[in-house]
Amino acid sequence: MVSDSTLHALLGAVVTVVLSFVPFSPVLGGGVAAYLNGADASRGLRVGALSGAIATVPLVLFGLLLVSFLGLFALGVEGGVAFGIGSLLVIIVFGVIAAVYTVGLSALGGYLGSYLVDEV
Repeated sequence: MVSDSTLHALLGAVVTVVLSFVPFSPVLGGGVAAYLNGADASRGLRVGALSGAIATVPLVLFGLLLVSFLGLFALGVEGGVAFGIGSLLVIIVFGVIAAVYTVGLSALGGYLGSYLVDEV
């Protein structure tokens, strides 16, 4: 059985992914997760961070898809192997930065969502 916190984190991750075209969408997703959970500040941070970690999965899968397409096109180019390895390293670095961005801002949103629960 899925706990309420996990379900709310999943809903927050869906909000993050759906609103990914909006800047700072992880803050919104983490805030939704913590607000739905009715959490205090520490639980809000935890639920928000979990929401960000779940939302990172589609970002990583999209990055791997992008690298595979770049690798396919790079095979016909001279020096394509070096280009493929270089792009893989760039995507890995970008993925780590994106994961820190997503999880960190989701935790911030979780804190703000728990603050909303306390104030409303």
